[in-house]
Amino acid sequence: MIDEAGASEVTGPPKYLSIAAAVTALVGFGDSIYLTIHHLTAEPVPCSVITGCETVLTSSFAEIGGIPIAAFGAAAYFAAFSLAVLAFYGNRLMWFLFGVLACVMAAVTAWLLYLQAFVIGAFCQFCLLSAATSIILFIASLLGRFWNRNG
Repeated sequence: MIDEAGASEVTGPPKYLSIAAAVTALVGFGDSIYLTIHHLTAEPVPCSVITGCETVLTSSFAEIGGIPIAAFGAAAYFAAFSLAVLAFYGNRLMWFLFGVLACVMAAVTAWLLYLQAFVIGAFCQFCLLSAATSIILFIASLLGRFWNRNG
């Protein structure tokens, strides 16, 4: 697009992509808050789809410095939600920062999936939900990047 001054204008991601990213981040946020509360209260997490939740959630990898990994996830999902909402209003910098955060989240997700599969030897359905939401956010960031270059 060309603005009145004749300069080319690059728009942010399509609004539906920002909305989808914000909703996905809220799902991840809710999941992470749920796991954080269960970790801090030492309540067992009901595993209805697969077995192994407690094995994963009580492993030495479930926290860093006494802080549950899920709490870090909640902070990341809240930040992703906030950045996606700001990008909805056309702020390209916020979409760029969303993309950086989504890349970091995808990398951490890959590491945590590796730990579950090859080190702990068990999977947690809530952790897998978080992994899915992180990957969806990463894909949304890639789609938004593609949109900006070809939009």
